Amino acid sequence: MQTCLYASHIDAGGKMVDFSGWQMPIHYGSQIEEHIAVRQHAGVFDVSHMTVIDVTGKDATTFLRHLLANDVVKLSRVGQALYSAMLDERGGIIDDLMVYRGPDGYRLVVNCGTREKDLVWLQTAAAGFDVLVEEAPHLAILAVQGPKAMDLLGTALTPHQAHALAELKPFECAFSGQDMIARTGYTGELGAELILAADAACALWDRLRALGVKPAGLGARDTLRLEAGLNLYGSDMDEQVTPSACNLSWTVVHNGRDFIGEKALLAEKEAGGDRRLIGVVMTDRGVLRAGHPIVSGGREVGVITSGAFSPSLQRGIGFARIEGANELKAPLLAVIRGREMPVLGVTLPFVRRGKACFKPLV
Repeated sequence: MQTCLYASHIDAGGKMVDFSGWQMPIHYGSQIEEHIAVRQHAGVFDVSHMTVIDVTGKDATTFLRHLLANDVVKLSRVGQALYSAMLDERGGIIDDLMVYRGPDGYRLVVNCGTREKDLVWLQTAAAGFDVLVEEAPHLAILAVQGPKAMDLLGTALTPHQAHALAELKPFECAFSGQDMIARTGYTGELGAELILAADAACALWDRLRALGVKPAGLGARDTLRLEAGLNLYGSDMDEQVTPSACNLSWTVVHNGRDFIGEKALLAEKEAGGDRRLIGVVMTDRGVLRAGHPIVSGGREVGVITSGAFSPSLQRGIGFARIEGANELKAPLLAVIRGREMPVLGVTLPFVRRGKACFKPLV
C-alpha cells in the first residue's frame, strides 16, 4: 500500500521499505541528518500509515471507559487528548493509542501493524453498546516536529488553521469537520500532528518543504522516540507485556469502572510483579540492539527491547526489561556478539529538548 505522499517521497529521494504492508521512507539520504534536523530545527513525517478510527454514538464514553486502561472521563471537554493502552483480559497490551475528544465523539489513532486485530477487538468489545466504530482510511496524517516546528507550521497553514494551532496547549486538539490539528507527537520535541484529507496533506507537505522543513523517515522517527523514552509497539510492549512491565503504569486508572484487563492488573500488583523497563546507556563504544541479554552478578537479568546509536548523545542507548527489583545493585553488562559490555541503568527519557536529561538509577 502507498500513502497519498508516495510520489513526494520518491521525488525527495526517499529510500522506500515495506512497513507492515505500506511502502514508507526509511530515510531520504541520511537518517542522522533527519534526526538532527528535528532536534535543532524542524522535520515533517508522513505517518498516514497509522489507522484513524472514529467512535461515536450515545454510549461512546461508556464504551471507551470500559475498553481502555486510561479513563476518557479525563477528557472533560472537546479538544482534549490522552494516551492509553488497550488491554486484553490478561492485562496484555493489544495496542497503544491516542484518543482525541471531538465534537461528535472520539477519534482513535492506532498502530498500522495492529490494524486488523484492533478493528476486530473494537467491534467485538462494542457489542451491547450503542456505538459506531468507523475507520477513516481516506485521511492522511502529517507530524511536524522540532523547536521551530510551531512557527513554520503556523506560516504554512491557512490563517484559520494557524489561529487554531496557536491556541492549543500540549495534548489539546482542534477539529474542523474531519480535519484535526493536535499538539501531540512521538519525538519529545515541540510540534503538532495533523489529520487531513489527502489533497490538503499533500499541499501542506509542499508548503512545509518550501519553508525549509526537512522530510524525515521511519529511521529518524525511531531514534527520536527512543531518545524521548517512548515505547514502540511490538518491541517494548505486546500482548505478553503488562503496563507495569513497560513503564506505562501512569496510564492506568483504577477508579471502579471495571475496564478490560483490570482484574489481571490488580492480581499482578497483589502478587508483587517486578518486571520493569529502564533506560541503559553504554559507557564504551558500541550499539545496543533488541534481543541483547543483560547480565548482572554472573546471570541474565533482562534483555534489550529497543536499542540504537543516539545521534544526540553520540553513544549507544536502549530500553532494557529487567526481572527483579534488586538487580540494579550490581553492575549491568550487555552481551553484544558474545562480549560483555558495561552499561549504566538510567532514568527515562534520555533526551529532552535536544539535551541529555537522564540520571543514574543507583
